[in-house]
Amino acid sequence: MPADGFLIRQVELYVMQTIDLINLRKFSRDTGQPTHPELLDTTPMEHVNEIEITEEHITITYNERINRSYNANEIVHREWAYKYNDDPEFVRAIGKVIDLARKHLKDLPENVACPPGCAECCSGYEPFVSRADVARIAEHLGMPYDEVLKEYVVPRTSADSFYVGYLRKVDDDIASRCVFLKGSRSGKYYCGIYPARPGDCKDFTPIGCEDVDTSLPRNVRHEIGSPFVPKHRKRAHNGKRHSRR
Repeated sequence: MPADGFLIRQVELYVMQTIDLINLRKFSRDTGQPTHPELLDTTPMEHVNEIEITEEHITITYNERINRSYNANEIVHREWAYKYNDDPEFVRAIGKVIDLARKHLKDLPENVACPPGCAECCSGYEPFVSRADVARIAEHLGMPYDEVLKEYVVPRTSADSFYVGYLRKVDDDIASRCVFLKGSRSGKYYCGIYPARPGDCKDFTPIGCEDVDTSLPRNVRHEIGSPFVPKHRKRAHNGKRHSRR
């Protein structure tokens, strides 16, 4: 910081401390409560980390810093709380915030829904599957649980044993598409087991997602083709089912 800037900052801090001490003495006179100037926090509110507003109070968390140790980090911050509903100026200010919130109530973020056929999240993304997911996919495909687990799931048991692995790709490349993804070219992709898709896929949201293919149109009809069929259950050319085994 330049010398002039440092000097100005010191003057500002001195003025703040003086005003704070005046307010502290006034508080003592008005309430009769003893106060201790050495406990006065004169640190300026520079970087605001979080603002919480309730019907009566506003709480601001600020000046957060991280004290890093070898095996642990300690997050330290300051907090200012104020019962604002007795302060007309604050009530008006927060009223303006509420009015702005009402104004933007129905604003939607970009990419609130995937454009039809995007499927960018079906490449690279590795949805974890639980036992219930595998059972649902097995029932959907008409296959035994163990067979679905072997054919379509890469084993990776979670520490709590809830997840059993993640869905396979068409090959070993992490950027490859999901084995259940159908469609021949961009703009025509769709999930081949959509009704039975894993919970991880159901919960995925494209809001704020940088991978959404924004070049795809949203106002066109997207034709969904046939569902995913296990290879060993597909029909042969003579119309009979055949097996790979």
